[in-house]
Amino acid sequence: MKKLIIASTSTVHGSGYLEYILPTLSVFFKETKTILFIPYARPGGISYDEYTNIARKAFNKIDKEVVGIHEFENPQKAIREAKGVFIGGGNTFELVNQIYKNNVFSDLKEIVEQGIPYLGTSAGSNICGVTMMNTNDMPIVYPPSFKTLEFISFNINAHYLDPNPDSTHMGETREIRIKEYHVFNETPVLGLREGSWLEVKGESIILKGSLSARLFQKGKLPIEIETNKEIN
Repeated sequence: MKKLIIASTSTVHGSGYLEYILPTLSVFFKETKTILFIPYARPGGISYDEYTNIARKAFNKIDKEVVGIHEFENPQKAIREAKGVFIGGGNTFELVNQIYKNNVFSDLKEIVEQGIPYLGTSAGSNICGVTMMNTNDMPIVYPPSFKTLEFISFNINAHYLDPNPDSTHMGETREIRIKEYHVFNETPVLGLREGSWLEVKGESIILKGSLSARLFQKGKLPIEIETNKEIN
């Protein structure tokens, strides 16, 4: 049975890295001593070691060990032997590029579908959908495919922002960009607001956190999904 937490962000305003969700993670990774961290998204271009140390410090607070996949000579073997996986945020294009480049796509998909607990935040959540096509990130590299892990049957737009009627910004809103996507694509898109996450157990997907999420479907009006409600 699949077990995932798909979070919009790793850090909410005014708190430390993963701090807002650590109580949930303590329960989620209860049976897991060591978590394999995949730092491929490398926010701001930081090194894999720097990024892994950030994750390590956060998980130390709930008595969990963290090892980076880059510390292993064989990344495929590291994935196959993992007892828990965390993929953090950063650039989704580079994350997907490295997943394909290191040939861990199939192994990662297999172990999670077999029940290894998976935590994704931001870019690590984007790749849980059908494709990465609703990321907000700049296309700094060209991955072999936009196809992602398809743990859920829709796409994620992490860090979803509602239009601000008082803003003088004249660029496209998130809602406009998602409507543009649906001119050419059928896959539903969930706008996941900051501090919210999806709890996936098998085929059950429940929205958690204090905020609602916004579901976009082609040819239909957007729907607000209230917290603690199941997403069909």
